[in-house]
Amino acid sequence: MHGSALPSAASAVSGWLLVALCATSGTYCLLRARRAGRAAGGAAMGEALMGFGMAAMAAPSGIGPWGPAILLGGFCAATAHALWLLRGRPRHGHHAHHAVGSLAMAYMAYLGLSTGAGHAHGPGHGQGAGLPLVTGALLVYFAAYILLGGARLVAAGGAQPVAVGGGPAADAPSELTRACRLTMGIGMLAMLLSM
Repeated sequence: MHGSALPSAASAVSGWLLVALCATSGTYCLLRARRAGRAAGGAAMGEALMGFGMAAMAAPSGIGPWGPAILLGGFCAATAHALWLLRGRPRHGHHAHHAVGSLAMAYMAYLGLSTGAGHAHGPGHGQGAGLPLVTGALLVYFAAYILLGGARLVAAGGAQPVAVGGGPAADAPSELTRACRLTMGIGMLAMLLSM
């Protein structure tokens, strides 16, 4: 009897750990947005939305029958906003990452909506893998993002980027900000793997 309940309990524990990880990242980003200027604050608010949305999706208890539709709408809007910010700044990679991340969240919310199961996603929800090509491309993207982000975090090693004038670069992310972004990338990869 206990053997059959064990995988379910382990799945619930891993789901709640993912919720805690994503909610903590979202809270940090929200606090960072309050301290930042307008441009950096907008990016931090986008990251906070991502963190809290991921926490909601990962909840093993589900998010109710309207949750996937609300998340789908919210992340479609977040994708459009990230694409809007990219106009005129094609080399601003962080907005491009926000667009991919928001698109991935909208994709998972859509899968949750199409199953009608009352949850968008989370470990053990068994909603199916969606379109294998899309899911595979997202897995490759987030795996590469994690590897590159981890390498940059290790290489930074406390060194602050320097602006042209010699002072610290104003828009350079701190190590904690990089670690937060890396954490959300790991959470996204975990959510995609558990589909």
